Amino acid sequence: MMQGDDINSGSRSNIVVQAWKSLQQRYQKILDDVTPYSAVRWVFAAFLELIFLGRVFLLQGWYIVTYALGIYHLNLFIAFLSPKIDPALDYDDEGPELPTRANEEFRPFIRRLPEFKFWYSVTKSTVIAMICTFFDCFNIPVFWPILVMYFITLFLITMKRQIKHMIKYRYIPFTHGKPKYQGHEDTGKSESVTLVPGAVREE
Repeated sequence: MMQGDDINSGSRSNIVVQAWKSLQQRYQKILDDVTPYSAVRWVFAAFLELIFLGRVFLLQGWYIVTYALGIYHLNLFIAFLSPKIDPALDYDDEGPELPTRANEEFRPFIRRLPEFKFWYSVTKSTVIAMICTFFDCFNIPVFWPILVMYFITLFLITMKRQIKHMIKYRYIPFTHGKPKYQGHEDTGKSESVTLVPGAVREE
C-alpha cells in the first residue's frame, strides 16, 4: 500500500516538474521572440511605468516602494551607460591607446549591462513594485516631497559623476555600427584604407 502511495506521489511530482519546465520553456520562448523588437519592448516598459505611477497617484501611498523602484532603475541606467571594462585599467599617462594599423580590429562599446537585460530588469522590477501596492504592509507613511528632493539630488550627482567619467576617458555609450576610417583621399572603396587619427566616421 505504501509502495503504491510512493509511486503515485512520485508520478505527481514528475508531472509538476515537467509542467514547470514546460512553463519555463514557453516563457523563454516569449523572451526570445521579443528580443529583436527593442522599441516595442521599451514602449511596453514605459506603459507599465505609467500604470504604476498612476496607481500610486490615485491611491496616495506606497511612496517608499516608488522611491526604491526609482533608485533601482537609476542603478540600472548607470550600469547601462558604463563600459564592461573600466577604462581606468587600460589608461596610462599618455592616454588611451588608439588604433595605429589598418588591420587592427575595431572594439565597440561593450556595456556593463546589456540593453535586453536592462529592459528585462526594468520591466520585472516594475511588475514587482506594482504587486507590492496591493499589500498594505508596504505602505509605510512618509513625507513624500523629501523623497522626491533626495532622488533628484542623487540623480544629478550620479549623472554628473558619470558624465565626468565619460569625458575623462573619452567614450560614448552609444554606437551605431562599425566606424569607417578614411584616408587622405576617399575613393569610396572599403579596402586598402589608411588610418588617420581623428578621421573616424560612423556608417
